[in-house]
Amino acid sequence: MEIRRHEGELAELKDDRVFTWPNLVVKEFLAAILVTIGILFYSFYVDAPLSELADPAHAENPAKAPWYFAGLQEQLVYFDPWYAGVVLPSLIVVGLILLPYLDNNPKGNGYFTFRERKFAIVVFLSGYVFWYLLVYVGTVLRGPYWTFFWPWQEWTHSFPAPAPLHNLPLPLGIALLVGFYTVGLAFPLFIKNGSFFSNLGIIRYAITMGLLLTMIGTAGKILLRLAFNIKYIIATPWINI
Repeated sequence: MEIRRHEGELAELKDDRVFTWPNLVVKEFLAAILVTIGILFYSFYVDAPLSELADPAHAENPAKAPWYFAGLQEQLVYFDPWYAGVVLPSLIVVGLILLPYLDNNPKGNGYFTFRERKFAIVVFLSGYVFWYLLVYVGTVLRGPYWTFFWPWQEWTHSFPAPAPLHNLPLPLGIALLVGFYTVGLAFPLFIKNGSFFSNLGIIRYAITMGLLLTMIGTAGKILLRLAFNIKYIIATPWINI
C-alpha cells in the first residue's frame, strides 16, 4: 500500500498487483486436476476409436488421418494438394510465429481484455473456430468415399451422385481474386481515418492484412464450393487456385 500527499491531502492508493503464487498457480493446478478427473470418467464410458489391424489388400473406407490432421484432409475437398497440404499449413505456422512482431498494441501487456483487444481477439477466435470446424467435419461428418453425412444420418455406400463441379472463366477468376485482395487491403485505410494503417506501418499492415484476407478467402472459397459447386477460381494447365 502506498501513501501520497496530493494538494495538501493524504491520498491512499491501493496496490492492485496479484502474485503468481499462490493466486494463479493454485487455480491452474486445481483446474488441471478437475480436467484429469473428467477425462478419466469420460474414458470409462467412451471407447477409444481403434480400428482393426491395417490390411493392404482391403483399404479402409473412409481412410482418415488422425483428428489433428483431419482439418487438412478436409481442405483437400476444396483445394489442390499444393494449397491444402503445403501453403495453408505454412501460412498458419508462419502467421503464429509473426504474431508477437505484428501486434504492436501496448494495451493488454500482462492481461487480455476484449475492450482493449477487439481486433486481435475476434480474428484469433475466428481462425480457431474455423479450423476446428474443419476438424469436426472431417472427423465426424465424412463417411464412405469422403461423402458428407449429417450426425443423424447413417453411413451408407448408396448415396446420390454429387452435383458436377465447374470452374470460373479465367478472366472472371483473375478479376475476382485481384479485386478481393485490392478491396480488402484498401478498406481498412478508410476506418477511423486510417489509424489502423498508421499504427501498424506499411510492412506490418501488408503482412497482417495478407494473412487475414487469405483466411477469409479460404472460408469464402469453401462457401462458393458448397453453394455454387465452383471447383476453382482460377484454373490453368500449370496451377489451380
